[in-house]
Amino acid sequence: MTTTPRALNLAATVLTGILALYIALVAFGNITDFGTNQQFVRHVLAMDTTFKDDDLMWRAITSEGVQDTAYVAIIVWETVAAFVLIYATWLWIRRDHAPARRMTTYGTLMLMLLFGAGFIGIGGEWFSMWQSEDWNGLDAATRMFLISGVVLIVAQLTPGDPEATRRP
Repeated sequence: MTTTPRALNLAATVLTGILALYIALVAFGNITDFGTNQQFVRHVLAMDTTFKDDDLMWRAITSEGVQDTAYVAIIVWETVAAFVLIYATWLWIRRDHAPARRMTTYGTLMLMLLFGAGFIGIGGEWFSMWQSEDWNGLDAATRMFLISGVVLIVAQLTPGDPEATRRP
């Protein structure tokens, strides 16, 4: 059984839309309820709930100004990714497949950078977030990294524009 181009395009549309909705709600929540995840970022960067290993604690960032700047940068990144994915969804709906695929690629890669490099790599390993029982976001970050990867793969599987691939 083969998957038709129409089915792949529909899957890419739906998955991109779901991811756009999710990250838009995350960004909206972080903007309207700034303090909740602000505390998460502060604790992770301060490393105040890790094992307190002297060989690692030099990495801690205890300046609230730097912590809050990092948090605002995360929110801005999430917001831009949300707009990119919303636009990609609109392009999928309009059946403008090549630009839709490109924008979906940009949006999913933005999320994979945030959740993979930012939360899993930097937060999880550099700031030893994995050691914290209270402020450990690795499961959520891994989930979002993988979901974003699935959406990226489905978008890349969609057929290209037949007009662009025709030879005279």
